[in-house]
Amino acid sequence: MASPAGLSRATAAARYAELPAPTTKDEAWRFTDLAGFDPAAFAASGPGTAVTPDPMLDIAVTAVATITEAGLVIERAPEGITFAPLPADHALLGSLVGAEEKFAAHNAAEWQSGLLVHVGKDVVLDAPLYVKVVNTVQGGTLFFRMLVIADPGSKFTLIEEYSSVSPELSSYTNAVVELFVEQNAKLEYVSIQNLSQQTWHFASHHGKVGRDAELDWVAGGFGSKKGKVRIQNDLAAPGATSRVTGAYFADGEQHLDYDTFQEHAAPNTTSDFAFKGALRDSASTVWRGMIRVEKEAQKTDAYQQNRNLLLSKEAHADSIPGLEIMANDVRCTHGATLGQVDRDMLFYLMARGLSHHEAERLIVRGFFQDVLDRIEIEPVRNALGDALENRIPQ
Repeated sequence: MASPAGLSRATAAARYAELPAPTTKDEAWRFTDLAGFDPAAFAASGPGTAVTPDPMLDIAVTAVATITEAGLVIERAPEGITFAPLPADHALLGSLVGAEEKFAAHNAAEWQSGLLVHVGKDVVLDAPLYVKVVNTVQGGTLFFRMLVIADPGSKFTLIEEYSSVSPELSSYTNAVVELFVEQNAKLEYVSIQNLSQQTWHFASHHGKVGRDAELDWVAGGFGSKKGKVRIQNDLAAPGATSRVTGAYFADGEQHLDYDTFQEHAAPNTTSDFAFKGALRDSASTVWRGMIRVEKEAQKTDAYQQNRNLLLSKEAHADSIPGLEIMANDVRCTHGATLGQVDRDMLFYLMARGLSHHEAERLIVRGFFQDVLDRIEIEPVRNALGDALENRIPQ
């Protein structure tokens, strides 16, 4: 079976072996220490179990696919679109995420469960496509790959959820998602990570947006132990627009790391990245954002922000925004903040009869409200809001 970008699995495996493991001496990994993580300690997974957890979202869907260590199961799929196993020789496979980075190379060498989503020209789907990626094997590995193609004029929503069958399950997951949004198409892409807090999770999500096309992306992070999630949007043609809304919550000893990249390669393109996170206990997070504007990308309008709310003295967040601008007629802005819970506000709410728990939940909801308001799909907006509030213990 071939591997992405024309690589054989042997070639990808060799590339993975020769690339050094990231350390905190590497700038992109400066705040994420992978000491104690050994991919070889996780066994190649067996058949797993057919038991899957309830999804976070209660929503009517057009199609459902479930991916576990046992493979891919498509429960239903509509006529007129491709919602099927991913061919290893697909022409676009690996053209956005190849084998240049350590964990991407590992995925290129090892992926078995793959899904192809291809929505044809001018096709509009009223209900979302739903993809469940579920860890079921203790000490196992799950390598998942998805290729999404939105043909010109198409419009649809794709929801992807990562979860574990048990909060005690320890595993290693590695995911790659490539998104192609062609001319005048609109893709709403929702990716929610709710894995067990014993799972190491690494992922690369990369979208390419064509002329006058739109990619509206929601990223929710609640689970996993440690790892890194890469999110990149290429604004590849005039009129391309992308909007990425991120919300995450970390507690216990969790460490979440988001690495975002906005690549403007054409004139009159727009990108808008807004990430907010809340942390409690001794959790830590990293957000690293970069806006790059090529010389040809005049009239670019790009924005990025990251804001963090610390709910304990031991919680820690690092934010590193960046700009790399070669054009001279652009508007690019960025910002990053972090702060503790406003004690005066907490006292005010408790003085009016709310418990500490209720007051803190209300403050968390208020902190996230502006990013939640950016989410167009009401069930997704409500589910993420509830998930954020529910992380506050009773």
